[in-house]
Amino acid sequence: MTPLFQSRTVTLLSRPEEEIVLNIADEAPVRLVFNGIVPHGVMMMTPDHLTDFAYGYCLTEQIITDKKQIRSVSVLDGEDGLTLDVTISGDRLSILLRRRPRAQTGHSSCGLCGTDTVLSVDAHEEGPFPINAKIAPTVILRALHDLEKWQTLNATTRMVHGAAWADQNGKILLIREDIGRHNALDKLIGAWMCDDRLFENGFCLLTSRYSYEMALKTVRAGMATVVAVSAPTDRAFRLSQKMNQTLIAIARQDRQFVFCGEARLSGG
Repeated sequence: MTPLFQSRTVTLLSRPEEEIVLNIADEAPVRLVFNGIVPHGVMMMTPDHLTDFAYGYCLTEQIITDKKQIRSVSVLDGEDGLTLDVTISGDRLSILLRRRPRAQTGHSSCGLCGTDTVLSVDAHEEGPFPINAKIAPTVILRALHDLEKWQTLNATTRMVHGAAWADQNGKILLIREDIGRHNALDKLIGAWMCDDRLFENGFCLLTSRYSYEMALKTVRAGMATVVAVSAPTDRAFRLSQKMNQTLIAIARQDRQFVFCGEARLSGG
């Protein structure tokens, strides 16, 4: 099994005679293949929860629309890295084969990287998110307060991203971590899918910035409320606004900024 981190001995620049042991996160090249014959690229990622990643990535990349369209997922260990072989239904494979191939090698799972098209802010399939339930600001504070203790790999290495899901009471239910922020989000989405759950009556917490491809992934997963520790890009903000998504960003324990979707927040 590929290790998640390695312990390395380093020296202090200011005191070369002093040595310190640090844990640094590992990364592995993961080759994504469909039905054993269709290569889709190589991504660098934290080598755990790869089945979750396969489901989440396939959904947010619109390779599938339902988890039942994935027949099986196999993780194969090789000398030069890992291979993630995803078997999908014949109709979805036909759709995938009609797409232009990606030139995607050696980076985390970005929603746009390697494609030759640029999506507009209007590039979505569903209508704006309805307001089915409201969330109290105190609930968001609770989740932000508890987020760090859920980040077990980050506690060891201090260098990985996290994507978590919290319920309406601010209780964190699930988290996934990865060196790539896109990977962490795809793993979270995939894990929730595999458990036959929908992203309802809660919110997503992200330890990263909220870029456009991250917004695409949350929209395609049906996440109506997102809380990001860092800032959104303007394109991501415009997509959130278009989709009536509640976006809270630059979210720290002492202050948070509501960029759009205020109507989903209650006064409590």
